[in-house]
Amino acid sequence: MDQFVAAMGGVVTKQALSKYERDLIRPRQTVLRSIAKALEVSTARLIEADPIQVDIRAYRRKSRMGRKEMERIENLTAINLEDRVRLEDVLGLTPDARSVPQIRVERVADAEDAAAKVRANWGLGEDPIASVIDTLEDHHIHVIEVESSDAFDGISAVARGRRGRVLGAAVVIRKGLPGERQRLSLSHELGHLVLRLTEGVEEEKVAFRFGAAMLAPAEAVRRDVGSHRRYVDLQELLLLKRRYGMSVQALLYRLRDLEIISEGQCKSGCVDINRMGWRREEPMALESEQPTWLRQNVLRAVSEGVLSTREGEQMLGEAASKEPAPSLVERRALLAMPAEERRRRLKEQADRIVEVYQPDPDWQALAGEGFVEY
Repeated sequence: MDQFVAAMGGVVTKQALSKYERDLIRPRQTVLRSIAKALEVSTARLIEADPIQVDIRAYRRKSRMGRKEMERIENLTAINLEDRVRLEDVLGLTPDARSVPQIRVERVADAEDAAAKVRANWGLGEDPIASVIDTLEDHHIHVIEVESSDAFDGISAVARGRRGRVLGAAVVIRKGLPGERQRLSLSHELGHLVLRLTEGVEEEKVAFRFGAAMLAPAEAVRRDVGSHRRYVDLQELLLLKRRYGMSVQALLYRLRDLEIISEGQCKSGCVDINRMGWRREEPMALESEQPTWLRQNVLRAVSEGVLSTREGEQMLGEAASKEPAPSLVERRALLAMPAEERRRRLKEQADRIVEVYQPDPDWQALAGEGFVEY
C-alpha cells in the first residue's frame, strides 16, 4: 500500500485507498486518473460496471424485415447506448432528466401541444430547427445510425440502471437517409420517447404528428403559408422544404393536419408526387446531418486518459485521432510565404477537393415547368 501511494505521487493516503476499496467513498476524477496511471490501466477499467438494461420503446420496421436483422439492430442499439452511458459516467457527465419530459396524450391532436411544450422546454422558440441532431445531442439524447436495408425505419430506446433509474435515451435511424427524411425520422422517434399515450390512441399517428410539429410549428407555418389555401404550387413547397427541412409529401400532410388545405387537395398532391417518382427520391434533397457527440467525447476521454486509444477506436469504429486542422499560426505562416510557394501549396490542397459544385438539374427542370396546383 505504501508503494502504491508513492507511485501515485502521494495524492491520497492509505486510509483513503482503503475506503475506495471498500466502496465507502468514491475518488474524484483527478484521483481516479492517478490511480489508473499507477496501475497502467484506463480509468474506465477501475469503475464498477453497474448493470444497465436497455429497453426498446418503439421499433419501426416493415413486415419484410427478418428476425435475425431485427435482433442485430436491437443488439447494436443496446451496445451503443450502453457504451455512451458508461462514457458519460467516466467523464463525470450528468444528463438532465428534465431534457426528456414525459407528456400525456389522449388524442392525436394533443401531439401539437406536446411538441410546443418540448420546444418551449428546450428554448427553441418557433424558428425552424437548424440541426435536429445537434438539438437532440445538446439535450442528452444520443443519436445512433446503423447500416440496414430500407426495411428498417427507426428505434427509440432508454437505458436504465438499478431500481429503474433512467441513465440515458437514444434514437436510432438508418444511415444514409436524405436530410429531409432523416430529420422527420429523428423527430418521430423523439415522439416515442416523450409521449405517454392513453389506451386506444394510435401511437404511430401521434408520433408522426409530433415529429412534424417539432419541425414546423403550427403558428410559424400559418404565418408563412396562410390559414387557408385553395392550392399550393410545387415551387412554393420546395421553398418550404428548404425552410423547414421536411419532404414535400410530409409538408402536404402538415398543411392538411393544420386544415390549411383540404383532404382532397392533399390526396391530389400525393398522387402527383407518386406520378413523378418523388415518393422514393425527391428533387433538391437536403444534406444529411452528422452526429458529433460520440466522437467529441471519445477524443476527450482518450486525451484525458479515461479511455485507452484502442478503446476509443473500438467505440468509434475508426482511428481515435485525426490530423488536426491548421492552427492560426500555421495559417499566418502560409500567408507569409512567397506568392509562388503559397500558390503551389493552395493548388495541392485544391487538387484534393473531390466535390465540385454543379447546378441542380432537378431545379433547372422544375424552373421550366411552371406551377403545379394542389
